[in-house]
Amino acid sequence: MLLWLIQELREYFPPLRVFRYVSFRIIASMLTAMTISFLLHPSFIRRLQARQIGQVIREDGPSSHFSKAGTPTMGGSLVLFALVIPTILWTDLSNRYVWAALTVTVAYGIIGFIDDYRKLQHRNSKGLSGKTKLLFQFVTASVVLLALFREEPNFSRTLFLPFIKAETFSIELPLGLFLAFAVVVVAGTSNAVNLTDGLDGLAIGPVMVAAATFLILAYGAGTVLQIPTPQGGLFSFNIAEYLRLPHVYGVNELAVFSAAIIGAGVGFLWFNTFPAQVFMGDVGSLSLGGAIGMLAVLTKNELLSMIICGLFLVEALSVIVQTTSFKLTGKRVFRMAPIHHHFEKLGWQEPKIVVRFWIISVMLSLIALASLKIR
Repeated sequence: MLLWLIQELREYFPPLRVFRYVSFRIIASMLTAMTISFLLHPSFIRRLQARQIGQVIREDGPSSHFSKAGTPTMGGSLVLFALVIPTILWTDLSNRYVWAALTVTVAYGIIGFIDDYRKLQHRNSKGLSGKTKLLFQFVTASVVLLALFREEPNFSRTLFLPFIKAETFSIELPLGLFLAFAVVVVAGTSNAVNLTDGLDGLAIGPVMVAAATFLILAYGAGTVLQIPTPQGGLFSFNIAEYLRLPHVYGVNELAVFSAAIIGAGVGFLWFNTFPAQVFMGDVGSLSLGGAIGMLAVLTKNELLSMIICGLFLVEALSVIVQTTSFKLTGKRVFRMAPIHHHFEKLGWQEPKIVVRFWIISVMLSLIALASLKIR
């Protein structure tokens, strides 16, 4: 929105031309999201408290969590607001990738909002059934990605393997199979983030780390730098070609979207850090997970996202392993799933688990980025 207005005015005021650079708008988006978040959170939390919109705690959860009952929840709705507004303000709204990512993010936020509302309405930790949530998530992602393929028929259906050059080995899938795989990536990431959101600050930290990683990947995949030469000409430097990234024209606008996630996340973490003043709720975890999943698909890093989002993957797998083992053998592999609760049962303090999981998330993202040069 602002980009369009600035384009109309920059002929009259040349310094405004700086806004055409994605790198500048990345910073502007992040700062805008942080400002919105910091300014609105205090009053937002007071309103949640006044309306008694408090967290419902699982009866079978760790005993240390019972004291958190009643803590304001659904804070993810403000995170979503602080993410959407900067994206609309600072991205090129003619970019289809931006709208695809935004649509899934908002739609998943609505699904999470309904889930949170039902939990509060019935005063228990059960909201929408898992099957219902998955159905809505799969349908939403399918419709959005189908619409994207219709508008961008040349969008690559190739899967690029981490640590391996595309020329050496890659996998090209038929449209139907790729669509199914992409939907699983988006919905799977969304639910994995949702499962991770069980301790103060645990989910939002790795979400910001993943967003920062995809910011780099999106910027690299879609940016061709024009570098002045001593002779007075311009030298085109294709970042994607240099880093052996799949080049996707226009996907660098998603770097601005990623920056908004980071900015909104920083503002939320200020109030969500231990002991939390507000919880994210499913409205936040499902939407942010969907956003990260869409970034993986749209930047053509579906398989690399298994490393970037490795912490979320482990959390989800711990639930699958625990459930499968109990159904087949009647025995539990972990003291409690998701796995962060297992460490709580072992006696680890909550802040220790959170910070160590953050460290693991950073390490995984660095490994993912290092894989680009190994290619």
